[in-house]
Amino acid sequence: MAERPLTLMAVHAHPDDEATGTGGVLAKYAAEGITTVLVTCTDGRCGDGPGGVKPGEPGHDPDAVAAMRVEELETACATLKVSHLELLGYPDSGMMGWSTNDVAGSFWTTPVPDAAARLAELIRQYEPDVIVTYDENGFYGHPDHIQAHRITMAAVELTGSAAKVYWTTVPRSGMEEFGRTLREFGVEFDAPDPASDAAPQGPPLGLPDEEITTWVDTKAYGSQKFDALAAHASQGENIFFLRMGKERFTELMGVETFLRVRDTTDAPLPEDDLFAGLR
Repeated sequence: MAERPLTLMAVHAHPDDEATGTGGVLAKYAAEGITTVLVTCTDGRCGDGPGGVKPGEPGHDPDAVAAMRVEELETACATLKVSHLELLGYPDSGMMGWSTNDVAGSFWTTPVPDAAARLAELIRQYEPDVIVTYDENGFYGHPDHIQAHRITMAAVELTGSAAKVYWTTVPRSGMEEFGRTLREFGVEFDAPDPASDAAPQGPPLGLPDEEITTWVDTKAYGSQKFDALAAHASQGENIFFLRMGKERFTELMGVETFLRVRDTTDAPLPEDDLFAGLR
């Protein structure tokens, strides 16, 4: 019998999330012959419509936006050579505090056990060796990201999966450079000051460098990651990274970082490969 190929499953909230935080690893591992599975939990209907029309503004058609974003997602997946795209199809809940949070059937209002059971079916089907999702705060507090975290961790428990589990993160040491680069391209971004006495607005972004377990160099796949992000053209106003051009984008976004939270391999830390200990 042929040996089963290694498999990576990334669980994301919306179309375009896959490119920002994991576009590099999806492209890298696909190129190495690893099966890649992307699970997208929502339909993205609370994103921008054609011409940048915002939710709630005249001319914003949530159903049309959802259909458009699925097409963009399929293009991005083809760019990253994703092996399998799975759509859970829950209605996008919008940003925290929006009225869309509470719409019946939205991802945020869906009971965790219900959505986790659906994800568990996919885990049993694909038998991933590595699963990637967000931390408890959904990285930046978006309700759908938080919900994706919750259902992923519940599904892992439900299936008894032996997969290594990672949460996406960023090193705080790079936040100042990140902010400086964005301001250079006309995007306002105030990097958190670790020495400031001001109370943070919610949990701070990212982790101290010494707490990050996994640093994956994906610079060789920077062009694919850039093109995958560019495929989500309807959200171009929010994808400020594209203003940099591929070279600067790759310099800034060419190492993807993670926190390893479940492991059965005893691979030493820090590591530079999500599949360390598995090959």
